[in-house]
Amino acid sequence: MPTMQQATVGVAGLGSMGGGMAGALLRAGLRVRGVDANPARAADLAKNGLIATATPAQAARDADALLISVVDAGQTQAVLFGAGGAVETLRAGAVVIATSTVPPPFVEALEGRLREHGILLIDAPVSGGTSKAATGELSIMASGDPAAFSAAAPVLDAIAAKVYRLGDRAGIGSRMKSVNQLLAGVHIAAGCEAIAYAIRLGVEPAEAYDVITHSAGNSWMFENRIPHVLENDYTPRSAVNIFVKDLGIVLDQGRVDKFPLPLTAAAHQLFLAAAGMGMGGDDDASIARVFAALSGIKLPQ
Repeated sequence: MPTMQQATVGVAGLGSMGGGMAGALLRAGLRVRGVDANPARAADLAKNGLIATATPAQAARDADALLISVVDAGQTQAVLFGAGGAVETLRAGAVVIATSTVPPPFVEALEGRLREHGILLIDAPVSGGTSKAATGELSIMASGDPAAFSAAAPVLDAIAAKVYRLGDRAGIGSRMKSVNQLLAGVHIAAGCEAIAYAIRLGVEPAEAYDVITHSAGNSWMFENRIPHVLENDYTPRSAVNIFVKDLGIVLDQGRVDKFPLPLTAAAHQLFLAAAGMGMGGDDDASIARVFAALSGIKLPQ
């Protein structure tokens, strides 16, 4: 890959995560082309130097790397192989950096399919949320051929505080992300259950939050998500539907591996309940609203 200042990077998906990563790439001095199903997102980032394009093929034309930040495997495949897909224009030797949470078998097959076109792949799911995406301080659970890591280095350096190199083939990064999402989803569900039960017990919720965040029962998710409940703000930073998908991936893989995942299954049912109640697009702290509906408690207004 060329030097940082010379490299051209396409970014497909400019939502809260992809938009933050595109901004980090621009601040690092890379030339960035972006595409999103919502053209307004690209237009907004164009104010900071992003070159807005209409299709993934335009974003990827002669690019050194293509960073994909979309919702799921279907969208990842469409970016690459759909109408106006990036594979039409990505040069041989370019690297695709796939950051979405997808089933490990999908990304394993994707590596072979891209190799047929002479294109490298980094399986690179991310963690850190929108705030870390915006500051270029994500954690990346990455795996792929050493040549792919070399080609992707300027991009990874720009968007991540820590890159975990977990293996030399795609799929290992996505397997690690499944473990992370297992814990994240269970912790969100447990945190929402805990704050709802504190309210039922008559504990003032802000005081319960203060006690737990200074006690052994705390978790990163409790500390991060429960303020959304206290503020009655369910604007999606990470939506319920994300965990419907992600914990579904974990459970599907668990069935293949014949591994019991009872806590994951219970949490998944709560996210499904929230989605079924019409909260799929709301913040994942909406699990507290499921407990409120089940128990009749009143959450902070």
